[in-house]
Amino acid sequence: MEYLDFEQPIKDLMEQYDKCALVGEESGVDVKESCKKIEDKILDTKKKIYGNLSPWQRVQLSRHPDRPYTLDYIKGLADEDSFVELHGDRNFGDDPAMIGGLIKINGESVMIIGTQKGRTTKERQHRRFGMSNPEGYRKALRLMKLAEKFNIPIVTLVDTPGAYPGLEAEERGQGQAIAQNILEMCQMKTPIITIIIGEGASGGALGIGVGNKVYMLENTWYSVISPENCSAILWRSWEYKETAAATMKLTAQDMLKEKLIDAIIPEPLGGAHYDPKETYKNVKETILKDIKALSKQSGERLMKDRQEKFIDMGQYKG
Repeated sequence: MEYLDFEQPIKDLMEQYDKCALVGEESGVDVKESCKKIEDKILDTKKKIYGNLSPWQRVQLSRHPDRPYTLDYIKGLADEDSFVELHGDRNFGDDPAMIGGLIKINGESVMIIGTQKGRTTKERQHRRFGMSNPEGYRKALRLMKLAEKFNIPIVTLVDTPGAYPGLEAEERGQGQAIAQNILEMCQMKTPIITIIIGEGASGGALGIGVGNKVYMLENTWYSVISPENCSAILWRSWEYKETAAATMKLTAQDMLKEKLIDAIIPEPLGGAHYDPKETYKNVKETILKDIKALSKQSGERLMKDRQEKFIDMGQYKG
């Protein structure tokens, strides 16, 4: 387990617990009571730390290297051997930073699409840290249109620091691809459920983020820009990223307060990576509940509700 800077007290206590358990194992001395006291202290410390997280600390948790990514969620949500990955945009090529395909969740057919990060250095380079090229967004749109054709619900999982900002991406029409996705998603007549599972930055997130229902996991963020880049623009330094994070109101709690999302999906104490199975269970329950409710609505109603939902965002009502 990798610990973040503010989790140091937990790390110290975990090391004490491991030493206590090792002493008992090697010496044969009964140390259960001592270990139990440390265990209780660990739980109390976790509650204090995770019960008072700052916006910047939630940003850090959203980027935790052990946090589940889209492929992990697919494995955790899908019925056994039901995932069929689909590739390519039928225009330029495939994009490993954007994955998607058909799965069954408790027997329900679903088109699942999401941005994918990597864990090793090689994987991160291959996936471009979850930053999609235009062909990734066009692939996502192709899969969404396929789902609409067969009236299959769409689930999108968002975890991206933004769309890929490279020269080649701009040459192939990055902005146009994202704009086209937003337009087309507003016009689709099948249920769309969007869940932010990590980072939700800028148009890179919105390119697959126009849903009838939009959720955020407890320790995620959603904004037009990252705190570091906001700090660099306003103060010409990344030094003020914590101030920027607090000012930007980018947490799930902020988004819910402003009615920009429908609900927050709870995470286990410490974050999704502490108990991925519990996280998958919470996400699965949310998806199945919404599929059941949204599938009762007509295509026209789904489209109109989605359009009104996003048109209403950001409007001042005095």
